Amino acid sequence: MSAAVCFWSCRTKEKDGTRVTSLLCRAVRPKHTPAIGFIFLTLLLDVLGFGVLIPVGPKLVQSLLHGGAGGTDSEAAYAVGWLSATYAIMQFLFSPLLGALSDRIGRRPVLLVAILGSGLDYFAMAFAPTLAIFFVTRAINGLSGASMTVCNAYIADITPPEKRAAAFGMIGAAFGLGFILGPLAGGILGSYDIRLPFYVAGAFSLANWLYGFFVLPESLPVERRSHLKLTRANPIAAFRGLGRYPVVAGLAAAMFMLNLAMFGLHMTWVLYTTHRYGWSPTKVGLSLFCVGLGAVIVQAGLVRKIVPWLGERRSLLIGLCIGILAYIGYGSATEGWMIFVIIAFASLGGIAQPAAQAIITKTVRPYEQGEIQGALTSLQCVAQIFGPIAATQVFGIFIAENAPIYMPGASFYLSAIFSVLGTLVAAWATRGYPGAKPHETPAEAIAKAA
Repeated sequence: MSAAVCFWSCRTKEKDGTRVTSLLCRAVRPKHTPAIGFIFLTLLLDVLGFGVLIPVGPKLVQSLLHGGAGGTDSEAAYAVGWLSATYAIMQFLFSPLLGALSDRIGRRPVLLVAILGSGLDYFAMAFAPTLAIFFVTRAINGLSGASMTVCNAYIADITPPEKRAAAFGMIGAAFGLGFILGPLAGGILGSYDIRLPFYVAGAFSLANWLYGFFVLPESLPVERRSHLKLTRANPIAAFRGLGRYPVVAGLAAAMFMLNLAMFGLHMTWVLYTTHRYGWSPTKVGLSLFCVGLGAVIVQAGLVRKIVPWLGERRSLLIGLCIGILAYIGYGSATEGWMIFVIIAFASLGGIAQPAAQAIITKTVRPYEQGEIQGALTSLQCVAQIFGPIAATQVFGIFIAENAPIYMPGASFYLSAIFSVLGTLVAAWATRGYPGAKPHETPAEAIAKAA
């Protein structure tokens, strides 16, 4: 029965039918706006939790060394590196499980449990009396932080295909905003008490959990849920699921190489700018502020205009080409002020990530979104483990006294190489996607996109 007929039949039966009809329409209309806001806030708080650790983490770790007696800067740096690896390993192991579990029982319960775990874990980190306990809390935080998988699947559930690029752009904006506020909040709060940032992060996470408990609707209907299989929760076996979709498998390989480049940049940024330009922590923080601000402007605002205009595939390839040029620029900049100019240019490359996610979610069946997103997150975690190791080793080799050639920007050139490979793979994988010619080679696709 059409809406007009319903309206008329109600009007003939009820004296005040117009009001009743409008109430019924509101009752059955899905309320997606609060859900998207909740996902945005969840990811923002996840990044905030990571960001507050940047300025205060090394000092807190150093104070916990040797049973609380304290240790040297080098010992603290070594411990912080292993803490980062622990977090990434836990995300790698549990992202497929959370994704597959959300495909079976729904997104809402998995998200709420993960957020509650994060909130409680931040308080546990604040109270940690020893480094061993701190490692345990960081591992738990990596497990609950794997909820990003479920967030991506949730977005795919509630947004139509033509609007997913913009929705994933909002996710990128959450990361950018968290990267702005996290280090800034950590530095300010840490100046009063080194453990205070963790209390604040925990309080925000618990408030977010309370909000979600009362507001967040379920996005995956019962009829679209799948059976839970252990093979789908296996982080290694989960990669096999990518092979069912050639486009997704190709983009996953491309994103892995791009993430190697990105995480290498993250780990060497402070080392490089301090060594080459003599930047103070304040100036380093300012540069990170600009990076986050650029991400928010592009991914929260420009993505929804640029991607529909250019098309998803062209947006993906253009964004990746911008990234390649940015890495080369970072490594070649002779003056510190040039870095800020390159940051502004590099921010435009932020159109690539939401475009890639939109292509992936349009390719995958609805009941497999969680599984595929889990596999992608696990692949990202592998890159988060090995990308920094490769970048720091290259950086150390080329600034050493016995270096074959003095080249402080070598780690950024390595990132550029990874990005070139990733762009070629992405162009090849999406050659049959709408807007691409089937006979197009990767080189032709890149030249056309540029």
